[in-house]
Amino acid sequence: MIFIVVKFTIRPDKADEWLSLNDDFTQATRAEAGNIFFEWSRSVDVPNQFVLVEAFADGAGEAHVNSDHFKTVIAWWPEVIARKPEIINVHVPQDGWGEMAEVTPVNPQ
Repeated sequence: MIFIVVKFTIRPDKADEWLSLNDDFTQATRAEAGNIFFEWSRSVDVPNQFVLVEAFADGAGEAHVNSDHFKTVIAWWPEVIARKPEIINVHVPQDGWGEMAEVTPVNPQ
């Protein structure tokens, strides 16, 4: 799978809106064939920073970056980001999340 992590630093005046501004993009990406997961998190250390963790089946990345919803956000993101996003993009030999071997809950839910 293609595993991608993108760190976005947002203008402070737009940070509280960031997730709602990206909701259509998020929902459309999650509905794409080949999307495995697409998850946003907000930094606990830098309030105007968000991290996007996403994965796609091998070969699905090209359709994603050529989609209308991707082209739409690429057009307006420069208006709200404070600096160029940082990215890690790698291929990994698995198809999603695995369990961490070192930790098991005492009372699993």
